[in-house]
Amino acid sequence: MQDSNIILEIENLTKTFYALVAVNNVSFQVNRGEILGIIGPNGSGKTTLFNCITGVYKPDAGKITYKGENIAGRSVYDIAKMGIRRTFQTIRLFKDMSVAENIYSGYYTHAKQNVFHALTHLGSYNKDETEVWTKVKEAAEFFEIQKYLRLKAMDLPYGVQRKVEVARAFISNPKIIILDEPAAGMNDTEKVGLSAMIAKISASGVTVLMIEHDMNVLMNLSERVIVLNNGGLVTCGLPQEVQNNPEVINAYMGADVR
Repeated sequence: MQDSNIILEIENLTKTFYALVAVNNVSFQVNRGEILGIIGPNGSGKTTLFNCITGVYKPDAGKITYKGENIAGRSVYDIAKMGIRRTFQTIRLFKDMSVAENIYSGYYTHAKQNVFHALTHLGSYNKDETEVWTKVKEAAEFFEIQKYLRLKAMDLPYGVQRKVEVARAFISNPKIIILDEPAAGMNDTEKVGLSAMIAKISASGVTVLMIEHDMNVLMNLSERVIVLNNGGLVTCGLPQEVQNNPEVINAYMGADVR
């Protein structure tokens, strides 16, 4: 029986692409409400791991247990509907749509109405539309982007675009948010805002899994850190322990991970 404090458990997960073993027999647990950082050199299997968890890839072996249920091989839609949402390395917004519309689109897994309802504008459709737009405003207020709601995504500063992307994932009240290199391309000021945003998400009770190459951002936010190299798990521990681990330093070929 799974520990009630564990929201996600990865067991002996393996994913290969022809002769390449991208994720090799990886196992770890994620506690409810924690910020778990994942690091490793380029090509170490980090994004492939996230893609397996979120249904983009079907693992070749192993289990992904979410709230007691094995979700390995389930569809992206099913996993998102169950409460695991994500962002990507490169921002994927609808550039010609407004901020409000982009956030609204994140509620697709919880939509109660169909095309027929939209065409006929039944009372239930209007009620649900009002509820969703209320959630859009609440998400915008949470991420402090309400002043941008009417602007097109393409007209926003980079850091605000990232906030919109996370708000889109947040609107459906997920249990886990997975962030893939959220600080990529940000300046120092934007990174400060990003760190505050992630801390706020965690404080709201949402579990956060995060890949990040900026060690200052990741080490300051994460309660535990997992290190991958060549598809395998090197270590998992407290940030300070990981920073001083000789295997980790060796994995980065002497790079300073402090």
